[in-house]
Amino acid sequence: MLEEIHQKLVNNKKELDEWFLQKLENIEMPIYASVDVRYSGWKVSVVDANYFPAGFNNIPEESISNLSKSFKEYVELKFNCVSHIHLFPESHTRNTAYIENILKIRNLILKAGFKVTVGSPELNGYTLLEGITEDIELDHVTINEEDILQIEGIVPDLILLNNDLTGGLIGGLSGVVLPSVNLGWYKRRKSNHYQILEKIVGEVSDLLKIDSWLLMPMWFVSEEKCLELDTCINKLSNDIDLMIDRIKIKYNQYGIDSEPLVFIKNDRGTYGLGIISIKSGKEIKNLSKRMIKRLTYGKGGSSAENFLIQEGVPTSLNSESSVIEPVGYTIGGRESVWFFRSNSKKNKFENLNSSSSYFLQKNQLAKGVVDEKRMKLFDFISKLSYLAMGMESIQK
Repeated sequence: MLEEIHQKLVNNKKELDEWFLQKLENIEMPIYASVDVRYSGWKVSVVDANYFPAGFNNIPEESISNLSKSFKEYVELKFNCVSHIHLFPESHTRNTAYIENILKIRNLILKAGFKVTVGSPELNGYTLLEGITEDIELDHVTINEEDILQIEGIVPDLILLNNDLTGGLIGGLSGVVLPSVNLGWYKRRKSNHYQILEKIVGEVSDLLKIDSWLLMPMWFVSEEKCLELDTCINKLSNDIDLMIDRIKIKYNQYGIDSEPLVFIKNDRGTYGLGIISIKSGKEIKNLSKRMIKRLTYGKGGSSAENFLIQEGVPTSLNSESSVIEPVGYTIGGRESVWFFRSNSKKNKFENLNSSSSYFLQKNQLAKGVVDEKRMKLFDFISKLSYLAMGMESIQK
């Protein structure tokens, strides 16, 4: 199936290029973004898309120069005159991996030729962030009466936001900010992305004359904390069983020997928290209070309100006894830089984004795990998701 899709991508390259260019005419692609991809052997899908990527430290060093160039081109095309960019991070002062991410973003911006300052109101009590490779000196920020952020009385030309705003808006973000604060998790929902992506995938699938199911997971949204309310738990259980039945029909259609399952995710993000997989509606009725609490808990103690019920796409990729999944990062949404999440303590059906995960470069994988054809599929599916993100930002 995926072999056939790859061949269709090759045969229809001209039509696809024209289709992408037409779509991009009136869309502002994200300044940066990331996607998690699942490759099962019978389908390839983006299973998560993030406007505030926090893993730039995992990007291969040889890609930084091209990313810096793309960053410079993106900023100069959008703005007439930018020289000072302020990087606005999360408050993860003890998360050294996140600090390394901020360090890599800062260095990427510096390499692009811009002045960079780093800080936020939440970090004003700190003078530096202690990283692994080096520390980052923080700049003290002030906020004027118009809620404009300043560094020593100077307003930066652009704020690059690397804070997903799960807890809500933070002071000082009324200036020129990318990505838009409206894309923070206090307002955005995962399902927003899938509503738009579904239409895009449907359109490109028609162009290629393929089944759109091969390019994205089935999904629906359970609203108003259905996992905690007896009045709707039965409906949710029935809806899950209906989705499982729909997946079984597809499995039978394509001769797939695998057990269908769904993931239940917090529709507001965040960081792999609040995710479980189940194989029947009955399981949702029998969830323990501990599991309910796990699902309703979000980053920073925020509480989940709605849940994205998403078809589980198992990964068929393995390297050195660990299951893996591709992770794509972009500057400007035109192409991806790839690394791979690996987890030896999870199986092919489970969420790999946990404390036991680690990241590998392509050349660190076992031979033959990721070939040119698979990479072409990953690139294609990521571009569809970035396109959906661009459309999503217009609606905010």
